[in-house]
Amino acid sequence: MRDLKPALDKRREDRLYRARRVAESAQGPEMVLDGERVITFCSNNYLGLAGDERIANALAEAARQWGAGSGAAHLVNGHARPHHELEDALAAFTGRERALLFSTGYMANLGVGTALLARGDCAFEDRLNHASLIDAGYRPHVGFQRYRHNDAADLDRRLARVESEEKLVLTDGVFSMDGDIAPLRDLAGVCGRHDARLAVDDAHGIGVLGEGGRGSVAAAGLSAAEVPVLVGTLGKAFGTAGAFVAGDNDLIETLIQSARTYIYTTATPPAVAAATLESLRIVEAADDRRARLTGLIDRFRAGIAELDAEPIDSRTPIQPLIVGSAERALAVSEALLAEGLLVTAIRPPTVPPNTARLRVTLSAAHEEAHVDRLLEALQRHLAGHAGSSVTL
Repeated sequence: MRDLKPALDKRREDRLYRARRVAESAQGPEMVLDGERVITFCSNNYLGLAGDERIANALAEAARQWGAGSGAAHLVNGHARPHHELEDALAAFTGRERALLFSTGYMANLGVGTALLARGDCAFEDRLNHASLIDAGYRPHVGFQRYRHNDAADLDRRLARVESEEKLVLTDGVFSMDGDIAPLRDLAGVCGRHDARLAVDDAHGIGVLGEGGRGSVAAAGLSAAEVPVLVGTLGKAFGTAGAFVAGDNDLIETLIQSARTYIYTTATPPAVAAATLESLRIVEAADDRRARLTGLIDRFRAGIAELDAEPIDSRTPIQPLIVGSAERALAVSEALLAEGLLVTAIRPPTVPPNTARLRVTLSAAHEEAHVDRLLEALQRHLAGHAGSSVTL
C-alpha cells in the first residue's frame, strides 16, 4: 500500500496544497469565513442570486411539499413534477426541443461523453477547456486531440485529417480561468464543414451574456442546429445547484438511455428544481443586474490599467491577474486576505506552470466601493511583490 504522506508533503512544499474555508454566513459579496468578515471576489455568484430571499423562500416552500430529497434516480421514482417543469422551462429558455437535468456540471459533461462517443470516434478539445470537458472527451478507444486555444483554423486542420463516424468538438463558452469567450461562430462554421458535432459548456455564460441571459451561444447568434449540444450549470449565475444539457429530442433520449452519470445517480431534490424555476424567472428579467455587472467590470478594468498591466480580453465577470509562480500568487492572496479581501490564488495543475493567478470574479451584488477597495489593495500589494510581470 502506497504511503500517501510524502506526496501531500511535497504539495505543501511546492505551495500547491489546497485547504477549505468554512463559511459561516450565506453567499454574498460580504461573508464570514473561518470567523472573519471578508469581501469576496472569488465566487461564481455572478448575479448575486445565491442568497436571494425570493429563491430561498421558493426552496423552503417546495421542501415542505416535496421533502428534503428525491429518494431515487430519475429513472426509478425520483423524477418529480418540479424536475419536469424545470426541464421544460430550460428548453424554452435556450430555444431547444428539450433539456435534461444533471446533478452537477461535471456530471453533465461526462454524461455527454459517455453517451455520444463510441469506439473509433474522436473528440476535439480546446487546450484550455475545463477539467470536466477534458474528462468527457478522454475515453477508452476514442481518439482525442486538443487544438490551440480559440484557434478555429487549427481545429479545421485537425478535423480534416480524421475519418470517424462521430467527431465531437467540445469547448467552454466562457473559459473559467481566463474569462475569454470562445469564437463560437468560427467553431460552428468549421464543425459544419466537417460534419462534426459542437458541444458548448456555457457554465460561465448562462445568465450573464446574451439577451435575457441566454448565454454565449445566444449572444453569438447561433442556432440549435449549429450548436446541437448545450450544457449549462445552475450553481453560478442562477444561484442554486445542478446542471442541464439542452438539445433536440434524439440527443436527450440518447442521454437518458446511455449517460451513466444520469442513469446511476440520485436526482437532485425536487425543492432545488422548484427554487431554480423561480431563479429562471428572475434571470430572464435581470437586465438591470447584468447592466450593473457590466459597469463593475468596466470600473475594475479601468483601475487595473493603472497597474501598467497587459490585459487579457475578458469582458466577463472573470478577471484574472496572472502573476507567474504559485508562491507569488499565494503571497499576494494572503496579503489581500489580511485586509479582509478574499481573492483565490489559482495554481497548477488547474492552470499551466508559471501562470498562477489571482482569479478575481465580480458579482452584480458588489458595490462600487468594494471594487475600489480591491483596486487600491492590488496596487499596493502587486507593487510590493515585484519579481515577475503581472498580466491581466
